[in-house]
Amino acid sequence: MRSLMLFIAAAAIACTAATAQNRFGNRADSSSVKIALNLYSFNSPLTDGSETLESVIDYAASLGYAALDMTGYYFSTYPAAPSDEEIYRTKYRAFRRGIQICGTGVRNDFTLADRAALEKEKQLVKDWIVVAAKLGASTLRIFAGEGVPQGSTREATARQVAEAINECAAVAESYGIVIALQNHNDFLKTAEDVEQLFSRIRSEAVGLMLDIGSYRSEPYREIERTIGYAVTWQVKETVFENGLETKTDVGRVMDIIRKGGYCGYVPIEIIGKGNERERVRRLLEELKAAL
Repeated sequence: MRSLMLFIAAAAIACTAATAQNRFGNRADSSSVKIALNLYSFNSPLTDGSETLESVIDYAASLGYAALDMTGYYFSTYPAAPSDEEIYRTKYRAFRRGIQICGTGVRNDFTLADRAALEKEKQLVKDWIVVAAKLGASTLRIFAGEGVPQGSTREATARQVAEAINECAAVAESYGIVIALQNHNDFLKTAEDVEQLFSRIRSEAVGLMLDIGSYRSEPYREIERTIGYAVTWQVKETVFENGLETKTDVGRVMDIIRKGGYCGYVPIEIIGKGNERERVRRLLEELKAAL
């Protein structure tokens, strides 16, 4: 039963080309790629109250987004898990607007040296695995953590992070949720960092949230190198090439996705100042044109 649940959850979100690093499924054509919106795109208005979960759901649906990745920060009780009433109210709102909830996410740090603090971080992830399942999502986004603590080594920290992820993955497996580990220019800065950490991860219930804006040297090459781990994305307006911020070549990104055989949701995320509603509309149009 566990294997069947994992297969269903994985198949629902991603299938990538058969490579040595492939973790999910087989090739698919571009018709299997669906554009989603990451809720963090509305971080400022959701934080100051000028937007609500309901208003963002409605707007995303009106633009024709296929799904929402509903970052957990904007539920009223975060970091504590929201009530069932709040979860299901949000879920029903999305259902009535004809838009899927493809994921949610938390802000955790598995690199902490303090053992008691680390246990709290693991419990945060486990609690939100349950929230993700109740929302009907397929993925829960997590982080590796800020970096190597003072007095430790990268090897020891990598071992600690992997052990924490493997422990949480056992819970994710029981709920049919896939943990989406984000490369966030923190402990995971490069494609090599991603590969090294995934070599320590035992569960197929863990994949990569491929954040194209967090590779800071050769982003397109590193996207190609790690697409085999991808179970969801953060496609951003800009990338960093040799440390310089440049406009994302959306056509090139979508070509990598097609050639890599990824299928599933491809969420966008905008960051920084500017009209959020206009920017998410424009980036959606660019991605649709590239498809």
